[in-house]
Amino acid sequence: MSKVITAEQAAALIKDGVTIGSSVMGLAGWPEELAIAIEKRFEQTGHPRDITLVHSSAAGDHAQKGATHLGHEGLVKRLICGNTAGAPSLVRLIQEDKIECYFIPQGVICQLWRAIAGNKPGVITKVGLRTFVDPRLEGGKITSITREDLVQLIEINGEEWLLYKKFPIDVAIIRGSVADENGNLTMDREMCILEALPLAMAAKNSGGIVLAQVEHIAKTGTLHPKAVRVPGALIDYVFTAKPENHMQTQQTYFNPAFAGDIKVPVESIPPLPLDAKKIIARRAAVELVPNSIINLGVGIPTTVSAIAAEEGVSDEMTLTTEIGLFGGIPASARWDFGAAYNYEASIDHASMFDFYDGGGLDVTFLGMAQADQEGNVNV
Repeated sequence: MSKVITAEQAAALIKDGVTIGSSVMGLAGWPEELAIAIEKRFEQTGHPRDITLVHSSAAGDHAQKGATHLGHEGLVKRLICGNTAGAPSLVRLIQEDKIECYFIPQGVICQLWRAIAGNKPGVITKVGLRTFVDPRLEGGKITSITREDLVQLIEINGEEWLLYKKFPIDVAIIRGSVADENGNLTMDREMCILEALPLAMAAKNSGGIVLAQVEHIAKTGTLHPKAVRVPGALIDYVFTAKPENHMQTQQTYFNPAFAGDIKVPVESIPPLPLDAKKIIARRAAVELVPNSIINLGVGIPTTVSAIAAEEGVSDEMTLTTEIGLFGGIPASARWDFGAAYNYEASIDHASMFDFYDGGGLDVTFLGMAQADQEGNVNV
């Protein structure tokens, strides 16, 4: 039996009080068509309400698209995320102390899906120790009505670790490019893989459901099995989206280079204008090391890749972004963050953080709002 339904039918399956997990980076991976349908249903009926929304990275375009569709008082009760800047309506609810909110490290959340799927106690890591997510400080709690402890300090072999506790996922909302009638999902046109597979596993092993947005539906049995990123057995329903509701990045609907379909001439990438940001990026680029693996964070750090391209040294090192892209030239345009030109490989989000957390990077360039003269960063 076909698993194809409409976005409105998918929205109707979401019950009050459920925990929803999303695999998203900006608008990459975000099922915008479903978010619109959920918002419309809530405005018309008052349901679903009191949901918990969980996502690892930013979810939206900082304006009208993304998780901001869910930013209505009564719709969301609790938000657990690594970054909520992309959804201004949720930011407002946080500022007004109207929802529970936790800020948890991005890598921890995308790895948490695997812990939930594998029935492990959670994610055990040193990430977050002695920062505001440490339970001896604030435990990642952002609003005054946020009370439950989701992070626990533990000791293993005499060392301090943080345990980010698991919780069930009732609904996974994911996205791909094409699905067949059985729900088998490909990601050929997507900008990145993200964590759709472990999130779908987490929902299924929690007794929940998986809803997937795609651009196109294929006949059962016509997709190459190695192209399938999420097996249909893990997906309950699929629905299609309008092109404007299936963006690769926060500003780009589709660029074949971002999908890895083409390689572009380096000289075709526009140079940065000469301003303060470029001066900072050029000074940072002096620290680039040949034959090294490098991470570029959001903000000014992304422009380091443009400097490397201008100077013709991009091929002398491996530039990466945390969503799983290796090599090439990470896009320096702010609203294309996460994408890259001419990248060599794409892995899933959680696996990239395994590599980062284990010490795989030689150099990293990070953005920040505040730091003192000793290099302490306000996280």
